[in-house]
Amino acid sequence: MTTHLFPRLDPERHGAGRLTKIRAQAVSGRSCRDVAERLGIPERLRTAAPAEFAGPALSSLVQTERVLASVIEAVIGAVYLHFGYEETADAVVEAFTPEIEEALESPADFKSALQERLARRGALVLYEVVGELGPPHDRTFEVSACVAGVEVARGSGRSKKDAEQAAAAAALEALPA
Repeated sequence: MTTHLFPRLDPERHGAGRLTKIRAQAVSGRSCRDVAERLGIPERLRTAAPAEFAGPALSSLVQTERVLASVIEAVIGAVYLHFGYEETADAVVEAFTPEIEEALESPADFKSALQERLARRGALVLYEVVGELGPPHDRTFEVSACVAGVEVARGSGRSKKDAEQAAAAAALEALPA
C-alpha cells in the first residue's frame, strides 16, 4: 500500500506523518470489512461453515469487523504465498481503491485534528470507554472525550478506535476553533 500511495502524495500537502495516517485509514479494520463485503466474504463464510454452526450467531459473527478484517488479511497472505508480491500488490490496490481514494480525498483522523487544536491551548484530551452494548462478537462501544476533566463529547462505534474517532469528531464540532 505504501509503495502505491507514496508517489501519489504531494510532499507540500502531505508530510511523512500524513502518509502513515492515510495508509492506516486506507487499510483500517473498517476498510478491510468493506472490501470483504464487496468480495462476498460473509456469504462465502456462511456457505463454508459446518451445518452445526448455522444460525443467527454465525450470521452475526461473519459480519463483524474484526472477523472480516482477519479473513481479508489471511486471504492477502495466501495470495502472496501462491502468486508472489507483484500480483498480490496489484490485486490489493485494486480491491482497496475506493478506500485509498477516500483516505486521500477526506482523511478522517479526528483524534489528531482535535489534539492539534487542543495543543495550541496547552490542553489534552482523554478518552474513556463509558459503555459497551451487545455480545462480544457484535459489540458497540461508547466513548467519552474529556478535556481538563470535563466531558466535551461522546461517540460510539463498533470498535474502541471508531468510538474514539466519533467522540473526537463530535468534540471538534462542540469546541470553539
